[in-house]
Amino acid sequence: MDVVLNFGAPTKSDDDPDPWGNRVRPGTVRRVLAYFRPHLGLVALFIAIAALEAAVVIATPLLMKELIDGGILKNDFGVVILMAVLTAALAVVGALLSLFSAYVSARMGEGVTYDLRVQAIDHVRSLPVAFFTRTQTGVLVGRLHTELIMAQQSFGHLLMSATSAVTVLLVLAEMFYLSWLVAVVTLVLIPLFVVPWVYVGRMIQKRTGRLMEANAGLGGLLHERFNVQGAMLSKLFGRPDEEMADYRDRSGKIRDIGVSISIWGRMSFAMMALMASIATAVVYGIGGGLVIDGAFQLGTLIAIATLLGRLLGPITQLSGLQETAQTVVVSFSRIFELLDLKPLIQERPGAGELEKDVAPDIEFDDVTFRYPTANEVSLASLEHLRTKRENEELSADVLRGISFQAPAGTLTALVGPSGAGKSTITHLVSRLYDPNSGTVRVGGSDLRDLTFDSLRETIGVVSQDAYLFHDTIRENLLYARPTATEEELIEACKGAQIWELIESLPRGFDTVTGDRGYRMSGGEKQRLAIARLLLKAPTVVVLDEATAHLDSESEAAVQRALKTALRSRTSIVIAHRLSTIREADQILVIDGGTVRERGTHDELLAQDGLYAELYRTQFANPDRFGPKPEPEPEIDEEPEPVATFMGHGG
Repeated sequence: MDVVLNFGAPTKSDDDPDPWGNRVRPGTVRRVLAYFRPHLGLVALFIAIAALEAAVVIATPLLMKELIDGGILKNDFGVVILMAVLTAALAVVGALLSLFSAYVSARMGEGVTYDLRVQAIDHVRSLPVAFFTRTQTGVLVGRLHTELIMAQQSFGHLLMSATSAVTVLLVLAEMFYLSWLVAVVTLVLIPLFVVPWVYVGRMIQKRTGRLMEANAGLGGLLHERFNVQGAMLSKLFGRPDEEMADYRDRSGKIRDIGVSISIWGRMSFAMMALMASIATAVVYGIGGGLVIDGAFQLGTLIAIATLLGRLLGPITQLSGLQETAQTVVVSFSRIFELLDLKPLIQERPGAGELEKDVAPDIEFDDVTFRYPTANEVSLASLEHLRTKRENEELSADVLRGISFQAPAGTLTALVGPSGAGKSTITHLVSRLYDPNSGTVRVGGSDLRDLTFDSLRETIGVVSQDAYLFHDTIRENLLYARPTATEEELIEACKGAQIWELIESLPRGFDTVTGDRGYRMSGGEKQRLAIARLLLKAPTVVVLDEATAHLDSESEAAVQRALKTALRSRTSIVIAHRLSTIREADQILVIDGGTVRERGTHDELLAQDGLYAELYRTQFANPDRFGPKPEPEPEIDEEPEPVATFMGHGG
């Protein structure tokens, strides 16, 4: 197999000189150092230990000098024994200091990466839903987790190697003390290697960014292909040969970049080793002549040669330290890029809270909304497929001048063609987005003036595609209210018409739902989502076609449960089956981002407008609006195969 190595600069886009965020931005190192402020005590301790370790390193050659000049050459056995004992003692002290240094550096490095990881995760949680709709999940997880692990591991090596710089300085100082001539000659050689060493470091930095990007891209692809739905789609519609070719191509790029980084890293190491070897030859050549001329004794030459050997180790570490440091800086830079993405939805200082246990009214006042652009909510390096046109063009208005009131304790239904803006209205109610103009009020207060916590407590949502974590039924339900008792869990499940099913399972509430709840049928997931809503007991309820996946019998049961659950609560319901909203207090017909009609079921039929047309069409051709699903088979506790568990596919 031919391996093509590219030692040049990474390929860049003509439109964006750094499309994937691999370039280290100015100020990155300063920002990294800022994370050490909470750990200044450990930093001071680490510096002290590093100084002591360096002192032990330079003390040993001085003892050897005395052992040779004052002991062996003078036939003084006592001096020989004393120097040998002291040398052994220093070795023990050095070993203990090395262990203590490893502990302190690990505490400091882990603390810094912990702070950055927690800050990054908290920041991502604050980003709007639009960010997650554009971002490739696997790439985001790679940046928050995999790349931080790389930085964390490299950071530990970086701190452990930091003593090398102190050792180099002290060793050079002692060499000047023993022979300024030999030290000067050694120093003259160093710049000859430092300049190319810096160039090598820049090459390593570029390739490290490309390697992280390639790993993130492959991770994102695997995340999409190997979740349960992606795996099924791939088996049913996939092209295995083409997909494997793509995997091989991506893996090949990672391989080639890795080989390139390894070669550049070895080049850095080779230059440092070459410098040490040439310096050693110079020391013995010049120092040997000085001993013959009587400028100093043999012990001094041995001490200088030993110091040079002590210099070799730190310089070798420093050569690898550059590659390690570049990895850390690039990783931190990519995290900082994410941290610099400002959330569009933010809680105002001094935000108020909604009154609890009281159903509020909801009002839309001349609301206009468009979905944000890619540059407003996301990063090109997290999308991979963003185009220049997507960056520049604004999306069209989805809602235009929407105004309506949903009085407290009433049910408002939203109907209309697909893409009319119904789901967008519910997103604004739960403040997943903010309107571009106009105001959304709950309980008479602008949503932007209310705390996030009070909104979460007040508003409950059941979407058409219910989502469950890969956890037990119990934990999925307790996510709504962690303090709920067993009796409250059972009561909620009875209300959602799912208790009999759970009770029949061998493990009951401790049954695992599977990835995204995929071990359950659509109707079962939907009823669990409704149970979760009932457990939360919000005063505002948003239902986005919550009964779409239920069979006729389950739908009727859940409708009865919802009728009780929605009593005395303010509700907004999206419905495609118009028969389910006949008793709504008001129906809003949404078309083209505006409220085209409004009224009760009978009033809208009397108007003989769009609603009446939709109603007649639906009952003339019910399948056009989605056929009723087949009745769900009974659950089977056997974990395999997936298709037979919990009536999957029912």
